Amino acid sequence: MVYGYVAGAVETGASFDTARLAFQNYRFKPRTFVDVSGRDQSVELFGRRWSSPFGIAPLGGAAFVAYRADIRLAEAARTENVPMILSASSLIRLEDVHAANPDAWFQAYLAGDQPRIDRLIDRVAAAGFKTLVVTGDTPILGNREHNIRSGFSMPMKLTPKVVWQSAMAPGWLLGTVGRTYWRHGSPHFENTDAERGPPMMSKLVRNTAKRDELQWKHVEAIRRRWTGNLVIKGIVTASDARIARESGADGVILSNHGGRQLDHTIAPLDSLAEAASEKGAMKVMIDSGLRRGTDVLKAVALGADFVFLGRPFLYAATVGGADGVGHAIGILRTEIDRDLALLGVRRPGDLDQGFVVRTDGRPL
Repeated sequence: MVYGYVAGAVETGASFDTARLAFQNYRFKPRTFVDVSGRDQSVELFGRRWSSPFGIAPLGGAAFVAYRADIRLAEAARTENVPMILSASSLIRLEDVHAANPDAWFQAYLAGDQPRIDRLIDRVAAAGFKTLVVTGDTPILGNREHNIRSGFSMPMKLTPKVVWQSAMAPGWLLGTVGRTYWRHGSPHFENTDAERGPPMMSKLVRNTAKRDELQWKHVEAIRRRWTGNLVIKGIVTASDARIARESGADGVILSNHGGRQLDHTIAPLDSLAEAASEKGAMKVMIDSGLRRGTDVLKAVALGADFVFLGRPFLYAATVGGADGVGHAIGILRTEIDRDLALLGVRRPGDLDQGFVVRTDGRPL
């Protein structure tokens, strides 16, 4: 059931499939007889040079999937010099994650309630975070029917199905759940508001009230209060990218939430080139559907300044903690290095739309 929670998508899974399959609609046009020695995949973003053009996307509830996963993801990101975004739905205090990685970013799910917003922003700033990511595609939670089928719920209901599944996964039951309770007590939603949220296993639920009242005017107010980098996540259209820029955002992350919110949403990749044309001095980033080095470079060629991946790194954390995440980062980094050479370029920034073509004949 926990695997289903991570791997699953909303309703029919069309948004998930569309995001992934979008990468199959593009093919490379590599250059040959080019000196590609001395390749360098490092990228500058918000005044910081990162070792690769990808980072770790926010992953809600990660510490219930793998032991202390948010800390492990943060540690691996720090070691490998890639950005990691902490989810507001995490079960570990944002202050503790920042202590593990001072360069981590924080992602917020916000209600349309300015006093609540202000209190959380002040807490994030006081903790030392320099980049705030505001997600806009969750006015309400998506209809994830797979959770009903698997038995996953919050709070967890100890049905015969759930008890049997848990007994058949002793590594998770003892190594993640048991160890968490033994060492840290009942996990809480620590970061959805400035104040500590309810226990994950209680009959209380996360405070999602008034999220459907969040508007661009709140983004503008955040910009006036927040002095660090401001990124807007969860948009899929060029018009919203333009509004984000006009509202003072330093960057946007095109995303359909990994196919977990609105079913039949377009693939972020398919609006990337148009959104990039609206960016001005703003950074345009993307997540959803990326799995391989070729995916990363297709996105870069279409105008992405940076990309983020989520599920692959959480799977790695369940297998090997911080070392597992570091190994996954190394796999992707090696693929990118190889793909750069085969494309005939030395750096991601050397790529542009001339290196890709759509297989269906549609313009980029």
